[in-house]
Amino acid sequence: MALPRDVKAVVFDMDGLLVDSEVVYCEALTSQAAAMGYDLPLAVMKRMIGHAWAGSAQVLRDHFGPDFDTDALRDGSVRRFYELAQAKIALKAGVLEILDHLDACRLPRAVCTSSRRVDVEHHLTAHGLLDRFHAVLAQGDYPRPKPSPDPYLKAAEALGVDPAHCLALEDSHNGVRSAAAAGMMTIMVPDMLDPTEEMRSLCVRIAADLHEVRGLLEPRYHSGMSGRL
Repeated sequence: MALPRDVKAVVFDMDGLLVDSEVVYCEALTSQAAAMGYDLPLAVMKRMIGHAWAGSAQVLRDHFGPDFDTDALRDGSVRRFYELAQAKIALKAGVLEILDHLDACRLPRAVCTSSRRVDVEHHLTAHGLLDRFHAVLAQGDYPRPKPSPDPYLKAAEALGVDPAHCLALEDSHNGVRSAAAAGMMTIMVPDMLDPTEEMRSLCVRIAADLHEVRGLLEPRYHSGMSGRL
């Protein structure tokens, strides 16, 4: 399947797409909630995926009640997360290969995430990847979080590319909504959340992994690569 337009830049989500961090976040949240005397179901954590903390805190209050101490859960789970992450969070399949391909094609790329900048720097630096992105848009770098289009619009602006010619890669529902609302060609690479009919309607493709995404890019640039370099 050919992509609908020429790809002039690629914008990546981070958690669950570049690094296998969602499962570690969930383990940290579960552990901290238990220490506070609460059982945090997986279904609730899945509703938190793709949100900035304000959105996640609302999910927690909706489940546990308005008096639930979301700050205590956040602060404790952050500490537990970094304890768990000391062994280095694994890269998702195909990350290095797609970045090598984008280097060969000289295509700019950005990270667009709901995570804090300190988390982006920690996760990507651990794998020597931070300098392989031309821009990083993290929590606080845009007016409104995902699912607003603001994060992806700011990413396109940072790369100097029309959003219509950006390929957005996401694993979360809110991320897909954000990228699609920004007018980007959007591919969902599912991690903890399964694609829904809404996701299929917003995406140009649901891909198994980043190897599949790279395969979609290769035919478009292979024949004309020599003229671009």
